[in-house]
Amino acid sequence: MSAPSTDISQLSEEQQLALQQFTSVTDQDLDTALVLLQRCQWNAQIAITRFFDGDADVVDVPPPQDIRRSENLAASLDAAAFTRTRPTTNGLQQAPRVVPTPEGQLTQPAPFVLQLLFFPFNLTYSIFSRIFGAVGYLFPILPRLLHRLFPLQSARPRNTDRRPLNPRDTASRFIREFEEEYNVESNIIPFFENGYAQAFDLAKRELKYLLVILLSPEHDDTAPFVRDTLLSPEAKDFIQNHASDMIVWAGSLQDSEAYQVATALNVTKFPFTGLVVHTPSVSSTSMSLIARIAGPVPPSEFLAKMQDAMQKRDQELEGARRQRSEQQASRSLREEQNSAYERSLAQDRERARQRKEAEAAREKAEREERDKAEAKARKAQNILQWKKWRTQSLPEEPASTASDVVRISIRMPSGDRVIRKFGADAELEELYAFVECYDIIQSDEPATEEDAFEPSGYSHEYEFQLVSPMPREVYGLDQGGTLKARVGRSANLIVEKLIDEEDEDEEESSA
Repeated sequence: MSAPSTDISQLSEEQQLALQQFTSVTDQDLDTALVLLQRCQWNAQIAITRFFDGDADVVDVPPPQDIRRSENLAASLDAAAFTRTRPTTNGLQQAPRVVPTPEGQLTQPAPFVLQLLFFPFNLTYSIFSRIFGAVGYLFPILPRLLHRLFPLQSARPRNTDRRPLNPRDTASRFIREFEEEYNVESNIIPFFENGYAQAFDLAKRELKYLLVILLSPEHDDTAPFVRDTLLSPEAKDFIQNHASDMIVWAGSLQDSEAYQVATALNVTKFPFTGLVVHTPSVSSTSMSLIARIAGPVPPSEFLAKMQDAMQKRDQELEGARRQRSEQQASRSLREEQNSAYERSLAQDRERARQRKEAEAAREKAEREERDKAEAKARKAQNILQWKKWRTQSLPEEPASTASDVVRISIRMPSGDRVIRKFGADAELEELYAFVECYDIIQSDEPATEEDAFEPSGYSHEYEFQLVSPMPREVYGLDQGGTLKARVGRSANLIVEKLIDEEDEDEEESSA
């Protein structure tokens, strides 16, 4: 992609966002995208629609922003009536898209200062109009001659009391007046009930013919043309047979929109009928006037011109429709592929996320298992070290001749029975320590003083209790006391584990 001629860094954030959205959808270079977005006022949705509809080269020229119409100055200020649209290379007249002047601008009066400034000219024009009207009444040939010399100027609306409406309401009013004037049934001719610009856009978007009919009620030829030609059975059948590929738009020269359309199409004679269609041979976005009928004509000539113009363009128009259909199918296929790609990408991301979570859970479980094993080994090492240390501090068994002693018979968890004598004033904890360290005492290599030290940071807890079987009595360490005070001179005790090995394994596995 070549470097754009416009510095993108100078664009606003909204403009850069619109540019990114347009290029991601259309895959166009930045220069083309910038030009089209500027034409569409940086509206990405409109630009994308125009690009795929083939309207990228269309420039909608907005109506003047501060136009002030005055009936007294209309003849001197209306220079657009004398403009001429240049024909294309194929000899066809280009049909522009006409956007009517907003009704708010049509009804705004001129500023008071301008009214004072042009008051002498308005007064002179009013006096001249009255004199010319009187002369025209005495000599009727003069208005007819003026009408032939300046047909469009004489056809412009003079009814200042006619209320300006929006394009849709103007079309509805024309259809109602047409049906009432010529006493025809509703929808006998399927007029498009909206503005010319909307009909123009619809014909261009759907590749249809646009039949434009402009009527001037002040012309004597209007009524005969409508009754004898437009409402003839042949013309009605022709229009109804082409209802699927033709849009019929009509307007009265009394309305501003129809007058602007007549000016844009260089109409010099009324009633006027024109046929507008998309012409791909001229350009990819061109709309041309391929047939024009001015003045009253018989139905046979009207139909002959229309059918001849349509036959010349049917093949080209069908090719454009086929191309448009292929573009639409390609765009739909691309959207489906993008959607499928997004779904596949989402599935891949979901599977990757699940794999990542499973891997993290596995690593966590391994880490917890490793930490648990290390803690268990550390605990076993501390217990062993504590036993070695505590064995060194156990008191010696009293001699057989000693009188103040306590004789204890202990049944170990292994089933062995051990008999041991303790001093009468020995604490109950000494008995618990003896039971805990019994395996070290019985080992072949008892701990020496060098390696028998108390483990730092370790607090030993006894995981068993001493119980007298009959009657059952638990001798817990929490109550303290000496052996003589707790168990008496002699006792038979059983060592009960507080936590079995199986229960301990189950707790570790559940943890």
